[in-house]
Amino acid sequence: MKILFSLLFGGFLSFSGWSQQEISVNDAVLTALQNNYDVQMADLQQVIGAKNNTWSEAGAYPTVDIIIGQNNSIQDNRNNPFTFTPGVILSQSINPSVNVNYNIFTGFAVRMSKVRLEQLEAQSANNAQAVMETAVQDVLKAYYTAKLHDARTDMLRNVYETSKDRVSYYELKQEYSSGNSLELMQFRNQMLTDSSNLILQKLSYTNSVRNLLLLMNDTVTAAEDVVLVDPFDIGEVLIDADLAMESMLENNRNLKNQYINVELQRTNTELQKSFLYPTLSFQLGANPSWNRFEEIQDNLLSAETQNLVYYGNFSLRYSLFNNWKNKRAVEVSRIQEQIAEISTKSMEVTLTNTLKNLLELYEVRNQLVGISEQNLEYAEKTFELAEDRFERGTINSIDLATIQSNYRNALIQHYENIYNRMDTYLEIYRMTGQLSVEYPTEE
Repeated sequence: MKILFSLLFGGFLSFSGWSQQEISVNDAVLTALQNNYDVQMADLQQVIGAKNNTWSEAGAYPTVDIIIGQNNSIQDNRNNPFTFTPGVILSQSINPSVNVNYNIFTGFAVRMSKVRLEQLEAQSANNAQAVMETAVQDVLKAYYTAKLHDARTDMLRNVYETSKDRVSYYELKQEYSSGNSLELMQFRNQMLTDSSNLILQKLSYTNSVRNLLLLMNDTVTAAEDVVLVDPFDIGEVLIDADLAMESMLENNRNLKNQYINVELQRTNTELQKSFLYPTLSFQLGANPSWNRFEEIQDNLLSAETQNLVYYGNFSLRYSLFNNWKNKRAVEVSRIQEQIAEISTKSMEVTLTNTLKNLLELYEVRNQLVGISEQNLEYAEKTFELAEDRFERGTINSIDLATIQSNYRNALIQHYENIYNRMDTYLEIYRMTGQLSVEYPTEE
């Protein structure tokens, strides 16, 4: 079990000499994580969160703007007797400027914005882990579903081979006039039934492998060439209920997201409070300009001017009254904060109850595996005794077929119990926040 969930980086797909592709659990999970589109998008969202988490994004640093304006105008003063510049005047100017704007104090809004960006980065990282957990759980379930169908296929193949051998034996007996034609017909009917079951089971196995390859985003490998190398039964794993409950409260991804939501709402309350304070800003800049005037008809007037303006201004702003909008925003944010805390408590209660149910279900399914294992032993011994008695003639073919069917059903039920136990364990492992791995990514 340690190998199953403490995934190693060294496992990659290997090929046998018969063009068969051997896939272990590690191979399936790592390949799926590297190729899963949801995981890739979640990783990119995490990169965005990390890039946004800077003091510059929060507004701590000044902004610098460069503006260049080039203006052209023509003024016709030929019909204006009150002007000092008669004629048609062409005016051209170039006005570049450099402006620096720095918010000295914004009511702690910058600090709160930075805290919010840190929380959003943590949230995006947690979301990426949650997506990865979902992908891992889906692949593990698909892998062991395929192993379940593989085990059932092997079992039905053995049953079919037994029926086939029995038919061949009684055909040989009838050929030498020592067999019962009724029993031969009965065995032929059983062989055809077993053959049909085997064909359908092979189809189920192939479809389950295709589903696994789909989750791995492998569109090249054929399902018929895949060999699943890990064992089907992962065995019983002891679970400490108290440790599992503690781990769930600390590591569950959904609960972690809810905790982050509460912190985000608290930060938003502080951010809304910042608008109640005055703001102080400083503007610094330089505005040079070059101007040219020309009378374009008679060329009687032509002049060029140049000037340079420097400025440094402080601006203090305080909202005396805006219909209590800022005050209401703070009160609403506090109420939303209470709502987030209530939602967190509700989620804690729900997850705790769900985990308790899963722990109890896991114990029950452990017991069912033990019972079905004993039942399988008895069914197998019964079938062996029945075959011996049938050879001696103390039971007929109908009784033998019934006992064989009971043995087959006991084996199928045992496989189902093993899978159900594993499925419950995976759900517990995910709820407690332990179903996660790190995997190599391309730089």
